[in-house]
Amino acid sequence: MATMTPRPTGITLDKTAGELIIAWADGATCRYPLSHLREACPCVECRGGHENMGASHDPEHILVLKPARSYTVDRLELVGNYGLQPFWDDQHHTGIYTWDYLRRLCPPSDPSNPSTAAE
Repeated sequence: MATMTPRPTGITLDKTAGELIIAWADGATCRYPLSHLREACPCVECRGGHENMGASHDPEHILVLKPARSYTVDRLELVGNYGLQPFWDDQHHTGIYTWDYLRRLCPPSDPSNPSTAAE
């Protein structure tokens, strides 16, 4: 039987800190730096074509990415029961970040840096 991806119990867009904070039903809390999250956009345009789509092309976690610049989110919209669609300050908004994808992108726990800790 396949393991179900935990669902969020809380979603906070902290524009001042520049991060998306998601509390998950399994007890984890993930803090995603917005600029890194933008670099992880899962849309076909950002991925460079359909051949680069899918979990096998996902980064191990979000902090391995090197943002090209600082990004902010103008707004977030829920997409059905399965994800979020950010509307970025660079006018990009075609990426849909599924719960599964966001959970896989969760930064590793790092007690020396509370902004990246997954509890």
